Amino acid sequence: MIKHTVCFKLKDNSAENCEKAKEVLLSMEGKVPQIKSIEAGVDFLHSERSYDVILQVVVEDEQALADYQKDPYHCSVVKPHMHAVRETSVAVDCVIG
Repeated sequence: MIKHTVCFKLKDNSAENCEKAKEVLLSMEGKVPQIKSIEAGVDFLHSERSYDVILQVVVEDEQALADYQKDPYHCSVVKPHMHAVRETSVAVDCVIG
């Protein structure tokens, strides 16, 4: 299994914008077949090194991760929204289990 984690800093990190980003990320549940589990959250600490929103997705293997990256819903809904609202992002992909 692979865990795909992405942390986003938003251009406007108001509570409303962070919650909207979280909702858009979670909207992949049931629409992107490669996703085995999904979590998203909004940072509450707001420290200098904090990111605003996190996404964690578990997929079966590297092929499933590649397919997830090209999924039509992910590419037509989620990526455009997140690219429009993010200032920057970082990602980690690791084998779990």
